[in-house]
Amino acid sequence: MEIKLPVFDKVTPSLLEAIPYEFVGKDINVRIETEEFTCLCPWTGLPDFAYIVVNYIPDKTVAELRSLKLYLQTYRMVGMVHESVVNNILNDLVKTVRPKEMSIDIEFGIRGGITTTVSAQYFKE
Repeated sequence: MEIKLPVFDKVTPSLLEAIPYEFVGKDINVRIETEEFTCLCPWTGLPDFAYIVVNYIPDKTVAELRSLKLYLQTYRMVGMVHESVVNNILNDLVKTVRPKEMSIDIEFGIRGGITTTVSAQYFKE
């Protein structure tokens, strides 16, 4: 039996899902971390490995983690600079989850002796 895994060639925000937050009105911090993120350097085509931390205060919904995992996997074959990666992830998560506030920190692994950490924040108006 041959198993075919999906291969994504573009970022797919439609994979993201939100589920109801059962304690609306109670502020909590949700922290999501993964060391399994990769995207491609747009100039060399080599993989960039990164550690991602998402922190947010939910309003009425929370991120469904399976959908977040699948969404992050869509970056695997996409060439994108680090600053664009963090802003795209933040924008897509904010559109889906609609949190009170959210921050994304991505630490990209060492390449040529340089480690890059990129952060972005969102605050509901």
